[in-house]
Amino acid sequence: MENELELTMTGMAYGGESLGRAENGRMVFVPFALPGERVRVRIRDEHKRWARAELIEVLQPASDRIQARCIHFGQCGGCHYQHLEYADQLQVKQEIIIEQLERIGGIQAPPVVEIIASPSPWNYRNQMQFHINPNGSLGLVQQDGSKVLPLSECHLPLPAVDQLWSLIRVEEQDEIGRISVRTDTQDETMIVFHAQESPTQEIEVLAGTSVAWSTPDSWQVLAGEPALEMQVLGERFQVSPDAFFQVNTALVPELVRRVLQAARVSPGQLTFDLYAGVGLFSLFLAKNGARVIAVESSPAACADFEVNLYPYSDIELYESQVDAALPAIVASPDLILVDPPRAGLGREVVEMILEKQPARLVYVSCDPATMARDSRLLAAGGLQLEQVQPIDLFPQTYHIETISTWSE
Repeated sequence: MENELELTMTGMAYGGESLGRAENGRMVFVPFALPGERVRVRIRDEHKRWARAELIEVLQPASDRIQARCIHFGQCGGCHYQHLEYADQLQVKQEIIIEQLERIGGIQAPPVVEIIASPSPWNYRNQMQFHINPNGSLGLVQQDGSKVLPLSECHLPLPAVDQLWSLIRVEEQDEIGRISVRTDTQDETMIVFHAQESPTQEIEVLAGTSVAWSTPDSWQVLAGEPALEMQVLGERFQVSPDAFFQVNTALVPELVRRVLQAARVSPGQLTFDLYAGVGLFSLFLAKNGARVIAVESSPAACADFEVNLYPYSDIELYESQVDAALPAIVASPDLILVDPPRAGLGREVVEMILEKQPARLVYVSCDPATMARDSRLLAAGGLQLEQVQPIDLFPQTYHIETISTWSE
């Protein structure tokens, strides 16, 4: 048929796709295929030098292909690697980080150490964000982005979230964009409705869960508690409905430990914590004696930060975008810690960081492509890359967390 062809896949690309070359030399990216496989695909998105295709049939499967656990795998956009054993997933991610740093970052033989595995490759997420199907049930966006896929099962959320999400029904869907289902370290749960305007419809609350309504400007609690509580290394963190927190509960303590090891903070040192969130890293930096200047743009996260860091006095918090706050902060830090969203830092923020001339920079990233792009800029600005520590906060998916350590 037109636009169909057979390919032999040769490698893995960042984004969950395998890659192969068509007879005309064009690179073709195919989700749910594996290197070494002979596959039949249909071209969906065609460009001069590359194309994207959907997998129609695996003609010759790779020896490392396994049966996916979830019946929705291959259609759902939530998972990308269920057809690989977990050890093989880790190896793929390790290789992708190295490839991104070499190709995008221009760093030869990057110092990437062994990836830290998740304690469980399944049922690890403390938060899931769903879209709504026409029948009012919850689902995830289909892999090709065309529609919301109705779900009968999902193997990513923690048990408390897994027991709750399938019970939710929405009769009037026009004003609700998506729904988050969250849990904390005490298995308390919260449902967050994300909408453009305040609620006008009736909401029937399931016993034992909190419910919040979030709009672009504010949020309100409709039932239950106003926040969840996450416990990390003996410390408690308040997390409001609109505030971000790392989704892999079991790995957060190890993430914090590795960040502190990379930071090497000493009592009295001045540290900038940029994109500080609810204060996860700031609290432990302050606990180790550092003076902390934090920057966070989310009002909800800033409110949580003030509660979570209340016992510590040598803390300054700026509620601001990082690129607006940094020029106004005249202090010279010993350490800068950054944990930006997937878009990374960007040239402007990197230049501002370099102007501060920190002795150390610790860069927590959830996107190796933007991390590699920023790494090129940091290296050009004179910083030395000491180590990149991958940590697998997102099993079964292509997402990769890294901790990069830089010094003068």
